[in-house]
Amino acid sequence: MARGILYVMTTIVNGLVKIGKTGTNNFESRMYTLEHNGYANVTGLKRRFAIEVEDYDEKENLLDTIFNKSNVVGTELFAVDVNIVVQLLSSFEGKVVYPKSEDKEKIFDDATSGIVEKSSTEIEKIPTGKAKRFKFSMVGISEGEELTYVKNPSVKVKVADDGHVFYCGQKYSMSTLVKVLSGVSKPVQGPHWFAYKGKRLTDLRSEKEKEAMR
Repeated sequence: MARGILYVMTTIVNGLVKIGKTGTNNFESRMYTLEHNGYANVTGLKRRFAIEVEDYDEKENLLDTIFNKSNVVGTELFAVDVNIVVQLLSSFEGKVVYPKSEDKEKIFDDATSGIVEKSSTEIEKIPTGKAKRFKFSMVGISEGEELTYVKNPSVKVKVADDGHVFYCGQKYSMSTLVKVLSGVSKPVQGPHWFAYKGKRLTDLRSEKEKEAMR
């Protein structure tokens, strides 16, 4: 049975984490590389939890399956609460590699408390819905044009194609990016949280639909 280390790292982007694996003798060098150089155009990586386990390849595949819907395609980045990942990793049989000063049971309990606390403080309801899929062409927005994130206008994204945007060099659907930026995992209506020239995309869509009915 192959033995290795599974780890989770936070990033500069709130709610976006990296989940990965490395050999038992490579952990420190792998952390140094990621923390200093970043990963997939995302910087500010910091180790959060690591555990040495048996069958680490199989366990990493299990993690990929569990968090598949939160994965940023083509990377080891996931839009998920880091406490959920820590809770799962610390439930595995194994030796805690980081942080060395805490025991596995306390780490599990702290992660669980973090999940409960976050859930209880999620006051703002993020709109969801089953409307016809939004396309930028519906509202006359072209590739390369800039959008702002409504909850933090300093966050800028660029339109990648008719249904995706670029942020920090990565391509996202708007709903996935909202989860990354807000740190929530429940379904969201992406266009509600982005604006073009000061107007929400959902408002632009409503205006276009009303015009078409006249």
